[in-house]
Amino acid sequence: MTDKLLDIIAAKHRLCEKEVGSFKKLSANGMKFKITAYNAEGLGHISVMRASGFFGLMKMDTLIINPTELDLPLYSYDRIYAMGNDTLIIELYDTLLEKRSFEVMQNIKAAYEGQFERDAGQHWYDSIKLAESISKKGKAKQKRLFDKITAKNMSAYVDAPAAEVENKVEKREKASFYVEGLLKNGGPSTDVFKKALGEEKTAELFRKVLFGTEE
Repeated sequence: MTDKLLDIIAAKHRLCEKEVGSFKKLSANGMKFKITAYNAEGLGHISVMRASGFFGLMKMDTLIINPTELDLPLYSYDRIYAMGNDTLIIELYDTLLEKRSFEVMQNIKAAYEGQFERDAGQHWYDSIKLAESISKKGKAKQKRLFDKITAKNMSAYVDAPAAEVENKVEKREKASFYVEGLLKNGGPSTDVFKKALGEEKTAELFRKVLFGTEE
C-alpha cells in the first residue's frame, strides 16, 4: 500500500529519494526494517518504513509526511498485519501555522464511522492529534476496505488547499515538538529502536530520516 500512497503523492509532487545511510536496513526485536526517505517538491519530507518478522507472520508499513513546504498537518500512516488481523492507523498532528479543519477528510472518516473501530487509547500527544485521524482493526478480509479508506484519505490530504509555508522555522518547531515528545516519552516503536540502536542513534533516525526535522 505504501507504493500506492507514494504514487498518489507523486502525481502532485515530484519525489527525489534521499540518502539514509546505515538506516536503510535495520534489525530490531525480531523484525527487519527497510527504510527510504524522499523530498517531495513543494510538500516536504516523506519517509517509508517497511518491516517484517516472525517468519512472515507480522508485517508493518509506515509512511510519514512532514509538510515543511505547505501548511498541512503532519501525517502518519501505519498498517500492521499480524495473526490474521489488519490494523489501520492514520494520525494527523497539528503542526499548522493557521488553524483549520479538513472537511473532505472529515467526510471520509464519517463515511466509515462505526466500522471496525479501534480504541486508540490515551497518549501524551492527544492534545495535538486532529479529529480527522482514523483507527481501525479488522481481519485479513478487510484489507480491500482498509486500502480504499487509505487511498481516499491520502488523496484528500494531498488535494487539500494549503498556503505555502513562509515561516519555516516555526513550522519545523511544531513538527519537532511531536518528534522530541516521541523520543522523550517513548512508545512501542520508539522503545524498540532505543533498545536496538541506543538513544543517540534512535534520535538521529527520527530527526534526520523518519521526520526530517534536522538535516
